[in-house]
Amino acid sequence: MKEFLEIYDQNRDKIEFFLQESLKNIGNLGTYKKNKFAEVFDIFPSLELIYLVNKTSKNQISANIYKNKIDEKAKDKDRSHLISKLEFKDNNMAFSTPYISSATRSNCITVTIKENDTIIFLDFRIDVLLERLNLIELHKPFHSATKLFYMLAGFSMIALSVFIILYSLYDFIIFVLFKEGIELEVIFKPIIALTLGIAIFDLAKTILEQEVFFKSYSKNSRVETKMITKFLITIIIALSIEALIVVFKIAINDYDKMVNALYLITGISLILIALAVFIKLTKNKV
Repeated sequence: MKEFLEIYDQNRDKIEFFLQESLKNIGNLGTYKKNKFAEVFDIFPSLELIYLVNKTSKNQISANIYKNKIDEKAKDKDRSHLISKLEFKDNNMAFSTPYISSATRSNCITVTIKENDTIIFLDFRIDVLLERLNLIELHKPFHSATKLFYMLAGFSMIALSVFIILYSLYDFIIFVLFKEGIELEVIFKPIIALTLGIAIFDLAKTILEQEVFFKSYSKNSRVETKMITKFLITIIIALSIEALIVVFKIAINDYDKMVNALYLITGISLILIALAVFIKLTKNKV
């Protein structure tokens, strides 16, 4: 939702102008009252609530009118605290700042219009309004399908990382308890498995955060850079441990093949240099 608010702030003048001109074009809103503002709801898909307040008494004189229902409980409530915050323009129209509606529990803005002795409140849902103006892309069926896919992939990766960690610990314990002698490789292999498990879990956590629980609708290069950096660092650590094992094994058993260890260490160094260049370039870009 933070992204929605940022996009709204960046385009606030355009959004307010759009709503202002659109509401002017449909004429006097009071004429739509007899049909429970059905035509107004059809014109504005982002509109989710309308109610009327008496200008003099400042009490709500209508029910809360939604697109598909009417709530009579809000009628006769004192709305003076809302009216006191309004700053009407020359066209008898006022715009609120974004807030979370107590009636709908969604992020919205309220457009308020003076008509005769009545003040009309119209609540517009921000995400639908931004989509309507092509400021964000929010295709609900596609979003639901991709969210389900990312959820399945993310939790599968978490399950896999847990399995890797538990299996490596199990294998280490079995070797220590039931086999004679212990080798350096037996100690380092669980460390590599644990490191890879952390890398997979961290990647899964980032996917779930960005695509499932806190869906991102705009590209955030800082988040992507952080994810890539953390993942590569974990992989470099795992490869470095593996290279260390190779060096020890070759030094003990096959010293003439030490050049193979050199190739592996050189490859890791190149990855490390590439990562350093990547971090440098992305920082300069930001």
